[in-house]
Amino acid sequence: MTDERFEIIRRSIIEAPVIMKGEYPYFIHPLSDGVPSQSSELLASARDLIFESVDWSKVDIILGIEAMGIPLAAALCLASGKPLVVGRKREYGLPGETAIDQSTGYSKGAIFLNDINQGDRVFVVDDVVSTGGTLLPILQAIDRIGAIVADCWIVFEKGTGMDYVRSQGDWPLNSLVRIRMDGDKVELLE
Repeated sequence: MTDERFEIIRRSIIEAPVIMKGEYPYFIHPLSDGVPSQSSELLASARDLIFESVDWSKVDIILGIEAMGIPLAAALCLASGKPLVVGRKREYGLPGETAIDQSTGYSKGAIFLNDINQGDRVFVVDDVVSTGGTLLPILQAIDRIGAIVADCWIVFEKGTGMDYVRSQGDWPLNSLVRIRMDGDKVELLE
């Protein structure tokens, strides 16, 4: 029997419009872009599916990645009672801040981590991994800090980026839905 929550997410991604950013096919989805509007049913489905899959007794802090990892991270913070920090695209200059260079299929920039300390057991959540250009440097930075990646969940695993990240370390990496782009269409993978 298929879980209706998975079906809600799967249907929504199949129906997502696709635009080209240069030669890069980019799907537009409420959980990854905030447009079209994000229904409470869609967000609750992603939250609940992830929440039920995590051993929260092994998590000290939730790390949501700006921008679209934030709504899901906030929902998981409320459900789990665990504190939340955000990997931001802005530098604050606080003591212990860690700067991370990241490069996606369509942009480059920096992510800044604050309030993650040695020994912290970190739960990482984000909306999409395509190339791994954001997730890999974040996981490596958590390791450099001396914290532990307790678990990591991505809503949409697109293409081979997660496989690349998996080949670079031994982190617990999970996704709700695996997809690939077929021109201007999103295709579900099993």
